[in-house]
Amino acid sequence: MGKSQKKRSMRRHNPMRVPDSHLPKGLESAAEASTKKEAILPIIQKMESPDSSERKWACVAVSNLIQNDPSTRRLLQGKNVVGSLITRLSDSEEEVWIEAAGALRNLCIDGGYDICAEMYNKNILAPLNTFVPKISSSLSQFLLSPKALPENARRVVYEFAENVITIFWCLSETSNKALNAINSMNLVPFLMSFLAARDKLPTATVTAAAHSLYVLTDDNPPTIDAIRSNAEYMSCLLDIVRGGEHPPIEMNGDASNDRLVMLNVLCCGILGNLCPLPLPNALSSLDVNKDLVFPLLQPVISSVSLDSAVREVQDLVARRESEPPEIEKLSLKHLPKSDHKSPIELELGRLENRLRTVQLALEILTGACATLPDPVIQTAGTENDDDENEGEDADMDDAAMEDNMTSDDISQQANGSLTLTVPPLVQPLLVLIQSTPLSFPPSSNPSCYPPITSALSAIHASAFECLNNMFLALATHSHPSITADESTGLTIWGEIWASLSKVGLDISPGQERKREIWETAVGVLWAVGKIWKGKLVPDEGHVQILMNICDSSADPQVRVKCIGALECLAQHATSIVANRVISSYLLNILTTASVSSTGTEPLLQAVSALIDIYSDEALPYDINFREGRFEERLAQSVEGVRKTVRAIDRRREPDLRLRGEEVRDNLTAFIRYRRGLQF
Repeated sequence: MGKSQKKRSMRRHNPMRVPDSHLPKGLESAAEASTKKEAILPIIQKMESPDSSERKWACVAVSNLIQNDPSTRRLLQGKNVVGSLITRLSDSEEEVWIEAAGALRNLCIDGGYDICAEMYNKNILAPLNTFVPKISSSLSQFLLSPKALPENARRVVYEFAENVITIFWCLSETSNKALNAINSMNLVPFLMSFLAARDKLPTATVTAAAHSLYVLTDDNPPTIDAIRSNAEYMSCLLDIVRGGEHPPIEMNGDASNDRLVMLNVLCCGILGNLCPLPLPNALSSLDVNKDLVFPLLQPVISSVSLDSAVREVQDLVARRESEPPEIEKLSLKHLPKSDHKSPIELELGRLENRLRTVQLALEILTGACATLPDPVIQTAGTENDDDENEGEDADMDDAAMEDNMTSDDISQQANGSLTLTVPPLVQPLLVLIQSTPLSFPPSSNPSCYPPITSALSAIHASAFECLNNMFLALATHSHPSITADESTGLTIWGEIWASLSKVGLDISPGQERKREIWETAVGVLWAVGKIWKGKLVPDEGHVQILMNICDSSADPQVRVKCIGALECLAQHATSIVANRVISSYLLNILTTASVSSTGTEPLLQAVSALIDIYSDEALPYDINFREGRFEERLAQSVEGVRKTVRAIDRRREPDLRLRGEEVRDNLTAFIRYRRGLQF
């Protein structure tokens, strides 16, 4: 069975906020889709104007044009807007480079990795590096003499600092080259200074610094070592996570409180990235996952109703349509404030930030679940023990979950059952994998607000990843009390398939997240199947879907997961027809498909699955083995399996070679055993 992974090869802290994969390639198609193409050329021209006010206007206009508009963003990229804005970072006028930084920051967030890579290749780090000492100096003056400058002047510096730091954060996850270049800038003291002065600075600016540190401590030794070696930094992070006497653990719609929740979540993630904590240290005895991550983040993921968020978004968008923003309304004298967004846009942004906080918490919990040696589970102990634990769960989750439950969510009966047998984290995760009308809108009816759609689909994907790691941990360690609770297993199995039926298998351009969800979900199904093996009744439609995904996927690991899930379903004792269908499918993998088309690992998994399915000849479905002459078909596959194993490079893939040899030996021993049986 595949191991759970703490890190992903592609980070998702900075997903594309406004996806453009649904658009045909090329600038011509982007021009056809854009309603603002006529405004692009004047903006590019004014970016080079000798009049600083026009250059400033052009930078502001870029931020306005790209809002939720991927086609216009593409057109601007085609006109080298990134290069023009980077040039403006060295402008002689302060207001111009301040607005240029804001536009570049918005491009980073909306456009994702490709735009960030373009910025790095065009040497954006050179001017950004000059801003670091300037920002530090200004902030030091503000902290020493808060009234030395008016509030407006201070706010400009705070917002500029937030923009610069956010660009660092986005660039840090663009490529190893960009990450190494940022490592060489030694930003840790700069970023930690914001966290240390958090009570005197805007939470948004402090949160940007925390976000940058979270990314920079993700499997990045230079930053990890710099923080772990400084006791003050460690204490600062712990103080934020613990949050004083009244830690803000729930998002409630209040923007300032929501930002504090995001800050707490980020610092939880940073501490998780720093584990193990250094010795000797007063914090070294702290179990970060048990003492901080799980108790603080579970309420966060339980406190948001996705259905309610969607209803709010739809209402706000309907109101916005009556007063759409127009680029022509911008003037040099009356530039919009608050990042040039209307009150409705700001409210939509708050909703998006709440959802991104949930996504981030899920991401951190996924890593924590991957490293759990022994999940906390309600065992079959005394009644008093059960009552005590149920009370603890109720204090943390019940009120929040009641607000979240909809007709599509887990039934109240299942809700009670889950808290008695599996980790309480499973319950809110099963709620978060249920998609909404805005999660995967068809290309024929695009999302009314793409950033929310991006956040929702990311939450579903992250929740599946968290379930994957949690159930893998449970499947790896035997827990009889969980395995014996058949009703809970069936409920979980049903909820997963219910969510997948909403996701659907029709993956059109712009819905690539669906594929990611399915690829993760088959791993969840395999893990759940391992825990409740033989107790899950195979559904004909589910079996066919798993076989179709296995046949169509080019990823060997996805095929392995599908085969593993099918293996578990085939072991339901009385489902003789389903057993025959699955076993015939697995035998075809062995006897008709070449290794090049099947893949080495899927082939080995299919062999292992058949051995496991028919290891007990007393089961009712064993009649399929005897009547189908499976023993002969397995014997015919032995030479092919041997060749497959011999082809595995022992030096490059020693673990796979070892497993292959084990499976080969098990196959020959299994055939010999079955031949020796008398019926």
